[in-house]
Amino acid sequence: MRIAAMSDIHGNLPALNAVLADIARRGADLIVNGGDILSGPLWPRETADLLMALQLPTIAGNHERQLLHCAEVAGGASDLFAYEETTAAQRAWLGALPASLALEGCVQVCHGRPDSDLDYLLETVEAAGSRPATAIEVAGRLAGSAGQGASLVLCGHSHLPRTLQLPQAPHTLCVNPGSVGLPAFDDDHIAFHIHQTGTPHARYALCERDARNGWTVALIAVAYDWQSAADRANRNGAADWARWLSTGLA
Repeated sequence: MRIAAMSDIHGNLPALNAVLADIARRGADLIVNGGDILSGPLWPRETADLLMALQLPTIAGNHERQLLHCAEVAGGASDLFAYEETTAAQRAWLGALPASLALEGCVQVCHGRPDSDLDYLLETVEAAGSRPATAIEVAGRLAGSAGQGASLVLCGHSHLPRTLQLPQAPHTLCVNPGSVGLPAFDDDHIAFHIHQTGTPHARYALCERDARNGWTVALIAVAYDWQSAADRANRNGAADWARWLSTGLA
């Protein structure tokens, strides 16, 4: 079984199209979408149209929740932009998405951690910033969830492509494919930190299971017209997004 895992599209339609074309070229049995789909100063309505037509297995991230909350209170700029640009039908689609998915072959999909869409699975935020989480930390975050016994856990949220094999049985492999649509950002949840991939490429992962139920993973960086995305962000008043999109640096 070959799974193409993608996450954190953030309304970046040209990046999504490039990733889908690369998946079609390489081949996959299943494409999974790990959330944070539309929020951002880019192409939320067009991105929703495409994904709703594809009907991929999809979960909600924190930005789906935050976008929908804009119906009650104006939220952050990226959520509010996407809320105002999307249709009622598209927002209803977001509202119906599950927080997690269980797939064939003991595969679990979550956005952040199984118990939180705001906290990272494979990174730990401290006063000094963000660092890679240890295997002990990750095992603790999976404890008591469906991910504890999974052969593969797919996560997102941090935008950082990363794999981590837990050493204790059942030797769960955790994979973050990185972000399709936003290669760098800063945040102040828990403490101020930056995440950056160092290049503006669109990211996803191909995960292939062998006959022994082991997983081979390719973390893939796809070239696309990122300047068009940066220009779109600039036109919509988001100079920080434009910088992140054009450089992959925060």
